Amino acid sequence: MLRFSIITVCYNSGKYIRSAIDSVLHQEYGNIEYIIIDGASSDNTVDIIKIFGNKISSFISESDSGIYDAMNKGLKMAQGDIIGLLNSDDFYSNEKVLESVAEYFRLKNTDCVYGDLIYVNPENTGKTVRYWKSREFIPGSFRYGWHPPHPALFIRNDIYRKHGYFNLNFKLAADFELMLRFFEKGKISASYMPEPIVKMRLGGATNKSIKNILLQNIECYRAFKSNGLGVSLFYPVYRLIPKMSQYFLKWKN
Repeated sequence: MLRFSIITVCYNSGKYIRSAIDSVLHQEYGNIEYIIIDGASSDNTVDIIKIFGNKISSFISESDSGIYDAMNKGLKMAQGDIIGLLNSDDFYSNEKVLESVAEYFRLKNTDCVYGDLIYVNPENTGKTVRYWKSREFIPGSFRYGWHPPHPALFIRNDIYRKHGYFNLNFKLAADFELMLRFFEKGKISASYMPEPIVKMRLGGATNKSIKNILLQNIECYRAFKSNGLGVSLFYPVYRLIPKMSQYFLKWKN
């Protein structure tokens, strides 16, 4: 039976972290290592986490150099076969997500599995704001604006050990750079599970301002160069088109 390592990193996340933790602990799949990495929060985050006691496999609270540094700490601690990263204000779409993902890994014998992502209203999580519907990976797709939704991506631990962790030189797009490095440069095998895996509260550092969106696009462009992969100067336009379409898609149960 495959063992999952689910990693949540947090900092002053007291408002929403309980829903993230509950969504992991309520999974019907029975073999989960749950790791929480806190960046020395000053609100009630740590108090909330401690309520769950030994239901959390590993928990540390200490200062770090940002979200990707914290994620790297969790990745290096992980002992499971499959790793998933769940943000502190996100939650799994249902209680059978990990069970379904494990079945895909078993049937497809693949390096990674990913699905769809639903952006929801922060206060009314039943309201869909954007729907990120993915598709099967085709080599070369990244340069035309496609990539899987990182929160809905599960990767074998062995792949991280082989291809490395988050590159901390990227402040806003280290998740993109890692996926680009794994999919396009490392040529890992991938399987798409056509259903929503994670619900994400709309927001986040990248989308807080036009400046951050611009800086992220510059980092994404730089990610191609740092990995020796060609990309068009029009890449930011290619990247924008699929994101705009997400506002017009709705998941139908």
